[in-house]
Amino acid sequence: MRAETPDSNGIGPAVRVVIITLDNHLSGAIERARARFEREQPGVSIGFHAAADWECQHKLEAARADVARGDIILTSMIFLEDQIRAIKPALEARREQCDAMVNLMSASEIVKLTRMGDYRMDAPPKGPLGWLKKLRGSSKEGAPNSGAAQMAVLRRLPKLLKFVPGTAQDVRAYFLTLQYWLAGSDDNAFSMVRALVDRYAAGPRVALRSAARAEAPRDYPEVGVYHPDMKERLSPRLSDLPTKRTSGGTIGLLLLRSYVLGKDANHYDGVIRALEARGLNVIPAFAGGLDARPVLDELFMDDGKTIVDAVVNLTGFSLVGGPAYNDAKAAEAVLAKLDRPYIAAHPVEFQTLQAWGANKQGLLPLESTIMIAIPELDGGTTPMVFGGRSDGSDAPCTGCSRRCTWPVGGAVRAMQSCPERAEALAARMAKLVALRRAQESERRIGIVLFNFPPGGGAAGTAQFLAVFESLHATLKRLKSEGYAVAVSLNEVNLDELKQHVAAHG
Repeated sequence: MRAETPDSNGIGPAVRVVIITLDNHLSGAIERARARFEREQPGVSIGFHAAADWECQHKLEAARADVARGDIILTSMIFLEDQIRAIKPALEARREQCDAMVNLMSASEIVKLTRMGDYRMDAPPKGPLGWLKKLRGSSKEGAPNSGAAQMAVLRRLPKLLKFVPGTAQDVRAYFLTLQYWLAGSDDNAFSMVRALVDRYAAGPRVALRSAARAEAPRDYPEVGVYHPDMKERLSPRLSDLPTKRTSGGTIGLLLLRSYVLGKDANHYDGVIRALEARGLNVIPAFAGGLDARPVLDELFMDDGKTIVDAVVNLTGFSLVGGPAYNDAKAAEAVLAKLDRPYIAAHPVEFQTLQAWGANKQGLLPLESTIMIAIPELDGGTTPMVFGGRSDGSDAPCTGCSRRCTWPVGGAVRAMQSCPERAEALAARMAKLVALRRAQESERRIGIVLFNFPPGGGAAGTAQFLAVFESLHATLKRLKSEGYAVAVSLNEVNLDELKQHVAAHG
C-alpha cells in the first residue's frame, strides 16, 4: 500500500508514518485510517508493508525505500530470520534520523531498535522502564494463563505511568501503541497513528503536534463470540449468537480477534455458513491475545462440562503462542480437559489464493512449518486450507475444481473463504460428530503400520519403538471399551500377532 506524500500537494510540512508487519490482516484498517487522514488531517500519510509479501523483491525494495524516508516507523511481528535480515539494516540506518521508531512483538534484535523520545529500548532499564520486562511473561512451558496476565499488565501500566514524569511518558506511549495495535479496529488504527504524530512529530513537522487529540484505545471484549449476522458482529456473551440450536452437534471455532476488528473476516464467514448449512451449531469465538485457552475454558465448557463436539482452530497458528512460538504442554493440558477432537485448519496467509492454486508446491515452507507442523505439536489433526487472501484481481483460484473467483479487491487484498474447501471442512465435521455419537461397536478403525521396503519383512518395524506390543495393548484397550475387535486377544499372543501382520502385510 502506498500513499502520496502530502508535500507534493503544497500543504506544508508533512509526516510520513511507515508500518511494517508480518502479514496483511490489518491492511484494511490501516487503509481506511489513511483515507480518514486525507479528509481530516492531510499532513499525515501512511505507508503499509507486509513482510509476507517480500518473496517479491520489488515489494521488499519498496518497504526499504519507505523506511529510508519514514518519519515515524512502526514494526510488528518481525521474528522470522529471513525477514529480520531483509529489513534490519534499513531500520538501523534510519533509527537516529527518524522522529520515532516503535517495534512491537518482534525478535529482540528488532525490538531493541525502539527509540521514542528519550527512551531507547537498547538502554539498561531503570525504574519504571524495567516494567517492560513484565510483558515477557513466564519462560516456562505450561505457565498458567501467562497471556492473560500479560494483557492485564498491558492495560494497567499506562494508567500507572500517566503521572510519572520524564522518560516514563515514552514508555507509556509504547504501551498505548501496543494496546491500539492489539485491538486494531478502524478507530484504534486511526488513533494509534494520530497519537504517535501528536507526541513525536519533530523538526519542520512539529506543527502537526496537537492538531487533533487522539482518542484513548477503544476496548473490545478480550474473549467473546463473533457472527456475521450479529448487529455488532462480536459480543462477550454466548447468548448473543443468532444461530438456532439444532440436534446436529456443536462445533467450536477459534478465530483471531484482529481479523474481526479489522473487518477482514470473510474467510471465517464462509466456514460458519458451510457448517450451519450442514445443520451444525457453531460457536465462533476469539481471544484478545495469542492464547486461546480462555476461549476453551469460558465458551466451550460450562461449569467444567464440555459443550462442543469438536474444536476447529481457524487461526492457522498454535493454540498457545500464535505464530511466534508455541507452548505445547499448556495446549495439551487444556485439550485433555476439553476431551474433544481438535482440528487445525488454516488460511493461506503468506501467499494469495491465486498463487497457492497455481503453485505446484502448494504451501510454502513457512506455511507448512507455522500452520501445520507447529499445531501438530499441540495435538491438531487433519490440517487443510479453507481460505486465504485474494490478490485483488478477478483471476480465478485454480486450487479447487470450482476455480473460485472473488470481487476485485483493489489496493487492499481481502481474506476470502474457498467455498469448496469450506464445504469439505463442514462435511468432515458433520461426519466427526456422527462418529462421536455412534456406539463404539459401530465404529470402524483402521490401523496403519510401517512397511518399508514392501515385501521385505519390514511390516511393523520402527527403530526404538515396540510396535507390536503397542498394537496388542491398543487392541485390548479398544475391546475393553466396547469396540468389536475381529481377533480374540485372549487366544492370540504377540508372536502370533506378528505372524498374522507379516502374512497379510
